[in-house]
Amino acid sequence: MTLTKRNLVLRVCEDTYLIQHDVLDIVQRTFDHIIKALAEGNKVELRNFGIFEVRVRKARIGRNPSVPGTKVPIPERAVVRFKAGKKMRLDVRNLASKLATKPAAKLASKPAAKPDAKPAAKPAAKPAAKPVAKPAAKPAAKPAAKLPKA
Repeated sequence: MTLTKRNLVLRVCEDTYLIQHDVLDIVQRTFDHIIKALAEGNKVELRNFGIFEVRVRKARIGRNPSVPGTKVPIPERAVVRFKAGKKMRLDVRNLASKLATKPAAKLASKPAAKPDAKPAAKPAAKPAAKPVAKPAAKPAAKPAAKLPKA
């Protein structure tokens, strides 16, 4: 599940019993101040969460994948770098160990394959289909000529 700004506001409302509109305003102002500080080139440090900082990537020569062999100059640019705080790093590591144990439990519940069983043979390749000639289009039928009345 993705945690959206709306979900974040709802969770804070449940914890604090504040009005959604007020919490949304606080969350949005917090984000705005973080963005403003980064746009000014400042570092944003939130203990136990992480550090946001602006780094400048050097100019370099790239390649255009749609036209092989063509070199494209990529100018230098500023990017935001995030380094997770200690608490976040530890919590995410614990999550990784939980995720690693789940597939093993699923595999253990399945019966093991017989050791002497032969591997399944590959299905024979189908011969290439021969092109089928389309029947020639029939000429459009001409309306019958009217015969004079006798």
